[in-house]
Amino acid sequence: MLRINIPSSGPSKLTFTELEKYEIPAPPDGFNSEINDEVILQFEDEQEAIDYAHDLDEYADSVDNTSQEYLVITDIINAISDDDFVRDYIQS
Repeated sequence: MLRINIPSSGPSKLTFTELEKYEIPAPPDGFNSEINDEVILQFEDEQEAIDYAHDLDEYADSVDNTSQEYLVITDIINAISDDDFVRDYIQS
């Protein structure tokens, strides 16, 4: 299982509580929360994370690009792209 943390220090200041306000599609294994209310994305593997990021990018096209929801989506996609395991998978 691959777990990717979305730091609440990103541009959207995303917390799990804040995430629940939006109808952002969840990853296949769902969202989870850390004790400090940070968001954790859960995936079976790196390919599933990459596929989810692509799907979320397409979903972002239907969202106002000046909205808070768009910032949240961008933070999620960036967290996946910045994950060391995902990067190593892409490079292999």
